[in-house]
Amino acid sequence: MWVKLCCLLLYFLALFVLARVFEAVAWYESGFLATQLVDPVALSFRKLRTILECRGLGHSGLPEKKDVRELVEKSGDLMEGELYSALKEEEASESVSSTNFSGEMHFYELVEDTKDGIWLVQVIANDRSPLVGKVHWEKMVKKVSRFGIRTGTFNCSSDPRYCKRRGWLKSTLIMSVPQTSTSKGKVMLKEYNGRKIEVEHIFKWITAHAASRIKTIYNSEHLKEEWNKSDQYRVKIYLFANLDQPPAFFSALSVKFTGRVEFIFVNVENWDNKSYMAEIGIYKTPSYILRTPEGIYRYGNNTGEFISLRAMESFLRSLQPEVNDLFVLSLVLVNLMAWMDLFITQGATIKRFVVLISTLGTYNSLLIISWLPVLGFLQLPYLDSFYEYSLKLFRYSNTTTLASWVRADWMFYSSHPALFLSTYLGHGLLIDYFEKKRRRNNNTDEVNANNLEWLSSLWDWYTSYLFHPIASFQHFPFDSDWDEDPDLFLERLAFPDLWLHPLIPTDYIKNLPMWRFQCLGAHSDEEMLETFPDSESDSDSENKEVLSSDREVSEDDELSTFHRCSEGERWCGVEASSCASHYCHHEPCERKARSYSSYSSAGDLEPDWSAWPSDMLHCTECVVCLENFAKGCLLMGLPCGHVFHQNCIVMWLAGGRHCCPVCRWASYKKKQPYTHPQPLSSEPPS
Repeated sequence: MWVKLCCLLLYFLALFVLARVFEAVAWYESGFLATQLVDPVALSFRKLRTILECRGLGHSGLPEKKDVRELVEKSGDLMEGELYSALKEEEASESVSSTNFSGEMHFYELVEDTKDGIWLVQVIANDRSPLVGKVHWEKMVKKVSRFGIRTGTFNCSSDPRYCKRRGWLKSTLIMSVPQTSTSKGKVMLKEYNGRKIEVEHIFKWITAHAASRIKTIYNSEHLKEEWNKSDQYRVKIYLFANLDQPPAFFSALSVKFTGRVEFIFVNVENWDNKSYMAEIGIYKTPSYILRTPEGIYRYGNNTGEFISLRAMESFLRSLQPEVNDLFVLSLVLVNLMAWMDLFITQGATIKRFVVLISTLGTYNSLLIISWLPVLGFLQLPYLDSFYEYSLKLFRYSNTTTLASWVRADWMFYSSHPALFLSTYLGHGLLIDYFEKKRRRNNNTDEVNANNLEWLSSLWDWYTSYLFHPIASFQHFPFDSDWDEDPDLFLERLAFPDLWLHPLIPTDYIKNLPMWRFQCLGAHSDEEMLETFPDSESDSDSENKEVLSSDREVSEDDELSTFHRCSEGERWCGVEASSCASHYCHHEPCERKARSYSSYSSAGDLEPDWSAWPSDMLHCTECVVCLENFAKGCLLMGLPCGHVFHQNCIVMWLAGGRHCCPVCRWASYKKKQPYTHPQPLSSEPPS
């Protein structure tokens, strides 16, 4: 988790640096920065009209460029970034969707039950044509959607009883606006009664009703009273301007932030005495002033603070967020961090997506579970002071220059989602490259695993966990006081073996002890042949005698001995360790040890038993391949104490036979260490 968090923070840092690079490139090519002011005189009539449409100011009665320019200047300073965004928005020919209501419940759920938004609904009466034609309605929808106003169409043929009850007997336009200034208040429906069915006139009607919710101040005495008044609103934003009514984006924001921020419009058009404005620090108009308990903040002086709906909405959300805003932010961050697993995980492609789905489910579940106690905690009545201190911290941190850069970058990347996704993919591919290189240096085999191998291992793990869950978690060495596992006894009772064999992971093999076979005073093969020719013949003859004597052992005795050793306590009452020791001393290990000792006594080739682990049985032959241990060969021991060639026993265990070839003890279970018997002293007792 911490690795993914660091990768995500590194990605955000890369986005921040990339945004600064884009600004430098734009400044080098055009010589302007996004925060640089634009002189409206130098702009064309089309650009000025575009700025007014984005700010929500009517310009239908202003045919001359001079009047349009003055209206732009009265509504606020124009920056290069705002001009660029407005022109890009106008060029984008994106079709805005409009809702088609199916009946009363659908209309009530979306319109009347929505407390923080404005709706414009066209009602089409039975057997009547719509009030606004299709072409004008599409223009209307595109115009009002800039300010967060949602649109829809209600056809009375789908629910004539509801239209009759509402009194909608003819086609009309309905506008829903929150009635009170409190959060989640009642909604009032207003009907359009104008004679001119044109887009500009309908838009003026909408903005006039939305502006009626904003408190308006017309004289300095009223301003002084309002400025010094302390009420429930901790955050207030003032617009000082020489306008008839506030811009549409300002009115739309007052609806979005109902109950959180109070919007006040100060009309200074007919003011003769502006001395009180100078006392409170307002020296020019238009000005957007944010007043908080911490002080006054002038909106528009930092990066990205444009006179537009998106810019001011982002600014106010960072200062006065809702719990839902914080939840959405945490949800986005957690999912971005979870998607990093797609690049950090190495191996097969299917493995990457399986791990990604598992991580997404885990992280989102933990996020929701973590938010539930937080929501209950915030509902407690005596935590108001904690809530206020948290908002104070947000206001202090989000009025800094760094916060303005972050907001500007957020608006830039959110308006260019392809750039955001491509940079995220590029960052992930870099992480994948470095992670793959690191694991190859560590000789990790999972980097080269294909889909079939990984699916096979996943199925093995699943079936092992399903059919034999205890064996899946018993890796050797396993420190447990209960060395005699009852599972072994239950497996012995299953003879004949009609049960499914448990699929046991082979991870324990790498923990088994390994060492090299060494001899004391070893010589080369030529010296041994030249110096001791007779010893070989003696050794061979002795081996033949031993083999011939072993053949004389009856078959019944041999079977009974092996049967007693393999069946354990329920046949002879002897412990498994002693039985395994008895079997080793009567089979080729002990026989070969005797022959080897007779051979090496002449050649001084005694095995170096000091290099062997203390819990391993002394033996000179591998019972898997039936070959002697050569000098320098790699040996591996099992928990029962028996020793084999490393390659031989690994192939044996990897084939699914997770037991000792000699005593059948489970190769993944610990056993009491074997203690070699102390040699008897040859000195007579005194």
